[in-house]
Amino acid sequence: MSRIERAVEKLGLQLPPTPKPVASYVPAIQTGHYVHTSGQLPIVNGKMVATGIVGKDVTLEQGQEAAQACVLNALAAIRSVIVDLEEISQIVKMTVFIASAPDFSQQPEVANGASHLLEKVFGDKGSHARSAVGCSSLPRNAPVEVELTVEIHERVEFDK
Repeated sequence: MSRIERAVEKLGLQLPPTPKPVASYVPAIQTGHYVHTSGQLPIVNGKMVATGIVGKDVTLEQGQEAAQACVLNALAAIRSVIVDLEEISQIVKMTVFIASAPDFSQQPEVANGASHLLEKVFGDKGSHARSAVGCSSLPRNAPVEVELTVEIHERVEFDK
């Protein structure tokens, strides 16, 4: 178990298995020194942690918990590509989509559920650029969806 996974467990959380796509895409893909995830939903043990619209069916706190579940799924997707999360040198960018009631304007606070987790687990490497976007609905009636981009350490390969 990596230091990153132990840090997650110290927070009372757990990295899930690699999320299974719900449509035609891969959970994550590496290009150069970057890994980009597909949008990850707040699915834990095969079930959505909450459904509906934040500010109507889902509270701010439930939205933050959903964002946290999304980022754990994103880390699991990244782990499926690079194997060891210790290879992450920087969390670069996170985009958080929040299914929002028309009068709900606390999207940044919802996204903080994911941001704070990354900062606790990765320390300075967890600081990132971010967008928090309100939208009318998300796949599977999810309240939150997260995309993550990380930079990984350069691997040095030697000639044999």
